[in-house]
Amino acid sequence: MLHTRICDLLGIDFPIINAPMSRTANAELATAVSKAGAFGMIGSGLDLEPSWLLEQIQAVREKTDKPFGVGFISSGSGIEKVIEAALDAKVAAVSHSFADPTPFIRQAEGSGVKVFAQVQTMANARRAVEAGADIIIAQGSEAGGHTSYLGTLPFVRAVVKIAGDIPVVAAGGIADGHGLAAALMLGAEGAWIGTRFVASLEWGGMEWEKGQIILADVDDTILTSVYDLVTDLPFPLDIVGDRVVANSFTDTWHGRETEMMARQSELREDIATASAAGDATTAPVRAGTASGLIRSIEPASYIIREIVSQAEDILRNRPQKLLGG
Repeated sequence: MLHTRICDLLGIDFPIINAPMSRTANAELATAVSKAGAFGMIGSGLDLEPSWLLEQIQAVREKTDKPFGVGFISSGSGIEKVIEAALDAKVAAVSHSFADPTPFIRQAEGSGVKVFAQVQTMANARRAVEAGADIIIAQGSEAGGHTSYLGTLPFVRAVVKIAGDIPVVAAGGIADGHGLAAALMLGAEGAWIGTRFVASLEWGGMEWEKGQIILADVDDTILTSVYDLVTDLPFPLDIVGDRVVANSFTDTWHGRETEMMARQSELREDIATASAAGDATTAPVRAGTASGLIRSIEPASYIIREIVSQAEDILRNRPQKLLGG
């Protein structure tokens, strides 16, 4: 059976963690992932009040006693009390992204809660190593949503080489067992998967967004800053953009950002209206390049079993064929 260091560290059967996509990785998805033997994550939003998050934590605990965690967009201002609420609730782990993890690791000291640090650059990876993160999530630019410019394969390998005893988990462009097997061969201890779980029955977003994922090919996404600029989302400068399914809005404004910002208020309203109406020509659908590998919406438990089964088969048989054994 496929087993790595993070299985022992987190008390799970399979080395898969669902990405804590803001608010759409809700209790239903985290429960399904954890019950299936992987590590479920709730995605906290940029809200300043912990009430929604605490409701989600309680909802998971009502359905399973398996370990799970909470992920934060840690570049947001005023989120300290939401983080504290997760620590007080004694979730198994918290994840911090888009910020120096050092103060958050200190905040968690003595709580018994493990801390993941998601990184997109070597500078941030070194900070996570120095700060003593329990797990480092090395995210390549193939990932959906907010990311930087480094490709998953070289970046994961580079982080593994500096991480010492800290387990590294690969993120970005992984949607099947082939991707998981590749990540393990790079020295990673597991995979952090977002887009594949968007196309799950339990994901908490809209059905029209799921539809866009299964229609997209590997070259149908774009890494762009247009949505962040229009909506003033709080991401640091080394996060170069937001990977979304390309649409009429990105076709019109990507590369014309100065002109776009002269119409910021109008376009912000257009995006809000389109999101409410399910208009994918204007509204953002955050998705990674692995969308092109996804052609069906399935239960999260099925997705996990399929990925693990594929990875086990590849790791068992492919080396023998390559080496003539």
